[in-house]
Amino acid sequence: MKSKYDVFLIVSIMIVTSFFSLPHFSVKADSQSYDQMILADTPVAYWPLSPSETSDQTSNGLDGTFTGSPSQTLLPNGDAAVVFNGIDQYFTIPDNDDLEVTQTGILTVEAWMRPDVLQFPNSERAGYVHWMGKGETNQHSWAARMYDETNDENRPNRISGYSFNLSGGLGAGSYFQDPLIAGEWIHYTLVINTVNTSSDYTTGYTKLYKNGVLRDQDRLSDYNIVPGNSTAPMRIGTRDFASFFQGAIGKVALYDYELTPKQISDHYQKMVPPPSLNDKIKSENNER
Repeated sequence: MKSKYDVFLIVSIMIVTSFFSLPHFSVKADSQSYDQMILADTPVAYWPLSPSETSDQTSNGLDGTFTGSPSQTLLPNGDAAVVFNGIDQYFTIPDNDDLEVTQTGILTVEAWMRPDVLQFPNSERAGYVHWMGKGETNQHSWAARMYDETNDENRPNRISGYSFNLSGGLGAGSYFQDPLIAGEWIHYTLVINTVNTSSDYTTGYTKLYKNGVLRDQDRLSDYNIVPGNSTAPMRIGTRDFASFFQGAIGKVALYDYELTPKQISDHYQKMVPPPSLNDKIKSENNER
């Protein structure tokens, strides 16, 4: 005959076992790193970027080289990134068809960028810098741009992305324009798509995401853009030496297809996870 203690012990074990076997408690730990997540989405090129790491992490071998000696900083998840001085430091990847819209008709450009100033010492024309891109005289392709806080076009710290004709001139692009804080990390994703046309986007479109959220979409036809195959190298920290970015850049990836909104959001959340329930409760208590 079992004692009251034995019965109590058996019932307790059954309760605990049942409790942890419920579906919503069967949580598998996510040990996948940010780099692993990006590579699982099959980019054509991926440079995590640190002063000691210049290799393309895909199998395509699109390795780059630094000019100057950029310093190191840390991304929100603690991974390394590089800091460019805004004067003469940059990263170069030799020309390759995989860096072009024309390879498949679609190019997605993803990066983490951190402007360390809001007025750049080496900007160009109306007051902007090309902090990444592929283009030179008569060999223009695409560019990631950021405007100075004060500029001739009244676009304070606008961040944009453009697709160009080979001959250059005005590009078709998308942008977001928010108040910025120097030293704040931003997840940037530019899409150039000439394949998924429609009555609204007869020759394709550009899209721009900030921190995992779609902020703008525009027509390539507005500027009669037909992307060509440029022979210019791709550069990070500058595009063609007409301007230089002062700040940090890391985790640059290029894809020959359009990432889905969920993929882009997942990439952002992998680097900057949403606050936990405990964090929310603490925040609410601090506000009281």
